[in-house]
Amino acid sequence: MAGTLVVREDSNGIATLTLNRPESLNALSPNLFIELRDHLEAISGSPETIGCVILRGEGRSFSAGNDLNAIKAGEVAPSKHFQAETLELIENLPQPVIAAVQGHCYTGSLELALACDLLIAAESAKFADTHGKWAMTPVWGMSQRLPRRIGPLRAKEMMFTGRVVSGAESVSIGLANDCVPDDELVERTKALAAEIVKNSWHTLRADKMLVNGGMNHHLGDGLLFEIENSPGPGPDMAERLAGFGK
Repeated sequence: MAGTLVVREDSNGIATLTLNRPESLNALSPNLFIELRDHLEAISGSPETIGCVILRGEGRSFSAGNDLNAIKAGEVAPSKHFQAETLELIENLPQPVIAAVQGHCYTGSLELALACDLLIAAESAKFADTHGKWAMTPVWGMSQRLPRRIGPLRAKEMMFTGRVVSGAESVSIGLANDCVPDDELVERTKALAAEIVKNSWHTLRADKMLVNGGMNHHLGDGLLFEIENSPGPGPDMAERLAGFGK
């Protein structure tokens, strides 16, 4: 739909959310975040019909980052930490979320991608944290999610220098799962999502909850967290076991 900042398309249990401001490299304006939040809340309430989510950007870039022009123009989010809370909503969705990244993925958009569970990079992908270039400091999660994704040594290097990491390098440092040619990005991401939704959605939701929750603990407490919070077999276990070997 013309004028829609985030487009949602559902197919075979997969919801694809597309940032739809290609003329501004999908810069993250407050109004875009409002639309994104609406979609995420609807998906969060639909765990029985949506098993996996893809987050992508229309055009030549995933997103150039926070929209400074929108901020200068007086566009504001509904609350002080609305963007950070929206990223937390992504991280806490019941469903696995895959970021498909081509072109720019700078600062705020890198924080957005880091809130996703998995990441497929195109060869054109360019990742950077440019907070230092503008004398800004992170409030959307960069200082916490980036070190957890790639380790504190590499995270500090990216944050201190602002250097650009290519799509190929993003895989080697553990930022992305895979790097593919640009013209294969959409299909590769869809194929990964399709592979995911073939498995028990009950298990997918449990795995995400247990991994994310366990990361907040040391190993011993994390093991206890798993024992105390694992929801047990899903309603589809008997059906799946009955098909074993067939």
